[in-house]
Amino acid sequence: MPKWFTPAVALCGLMLAISPFLIANAPYESTMGLVQKIFYVHLPSAWMFLLAAIVCGVASLRFLFRGDPRHDRLAWAAAELVVLFGIVTLVTGPLWARKAWGVWWQWDVRLTASLIGWMVSVAYLLLRKYGGPGSDKLAAGLALFGMANVPFIYVSVNYWRTIHPTTSVVPTLPTSFGLPLWFSAVTFLLLFVLLLRARVRLEEQRAQLDALYLSVDG
Repeated sequence: MPKWFTPAVALCGLMLAISPFLIANAPYESTMGLVQKIFYVHLPSAWMFLLAAIVCGVASLRFLFRGDPRHDRLAWAAAELVVLFGIVTLVTGPLWARKAWGVWWQWDVRLTASLIGWMVSVAYLLLRKYGGPGSDKLAAGLALFGMANVPFIYVSVNYWRTIHPTTSVVPTLPTSFGLPLWFSAVTFLLLFVLLLRARVRLEEQRAQLDALYLSVDG
């Protein structure tokens, strides 16, 4: 692992420990009350969910054009993070919605597109594990579909009826709400980078081990 990895892990751990205190000290939203604080986990996890889908798609595209296994390993690692952060997003969202809006789920555009994006990544991982020869390129095609879905998820609330606020709300948040949100977002971003790097490193070591086995068998 690179030299920066261990200090970054320590920093991420510290930020994860500080985040609950910032969230607890943030004021209550006037209409939703305490349950609104799920927002500080839900939104950063949703951003990482979309970011992971973009990384997976870009790496898959480069793999299709160049055939470099390094890009394939990056895409595979990112797909796992799409599933991970997608689960957090899809669990915290209904928990918040049930209390704030009186429903667990609505089949509006953003929710449906988010679920589809998550399912695409699950399909990617299943294909990579059980698809056999050629599944890497077929999975890369799935990743491109998942990436194309990202901007649709993001802008959908601006054009279709939904229970979600529009994308213009976050930049207008007062400091008392914005500070814990952006701190949580940076914490999640650092966690994302660390998990991605660790997972890619694991795949690199697995590739080296496979090459060693092949050299011994040869």
